[in-house]
Amino acid sequence: MKGIYVLIIKINASKKLKIGALGEIVFSAGLYAYVGSAQGGIESRVKRHMRKEKRLFWHIDYLLADDAVEVVQIYCLVGDKMCECQTAQLLDRHSEAILNFGCSDCHCSSHLFSSDNFAFLKDHMKPLALPGYNLNLTHRI
Repeated sequence: MKGIYVLIIKINASKKLKIGALGEIVFSAGLYAYVGSAQGGIESRVKRHMRKEKRLFWHIDYLLADDAVEVVQIYCLVGDKMCECQTAQLLDRHSEAILNFGCSDCHCSSHLFSSDNFAFLKDHMKPLALPGYNLNLTHRI
């Protein structure tokens, strides 16, 4: 399926991480949402993100490689690349942007956002379940 996805990420402890060319960023413990596009297939892109062992390429790879970071929910939506930025703009209105994260190929302020509640995503997207991945789907978003 081609489209966009939102990873709901839980950071279990405050961390200072080097995020590629962005440099060091301090992440507070809590919930984050990352918006990505997968025009070649959502399932394969998200499965790549879920692996801890991979070549670090995108900003999100650096974040997800840390042991204190876990994906707790995944949402998806069939749509083109433009939907990715529209979703990032929606998140920007409802949460705090981590500036310049994951948006080097567009004009958004960010594609990673911090909030204590991402429940509003349920109104816009559908959950994505991946066989073989045990997500904490009961985690309150």
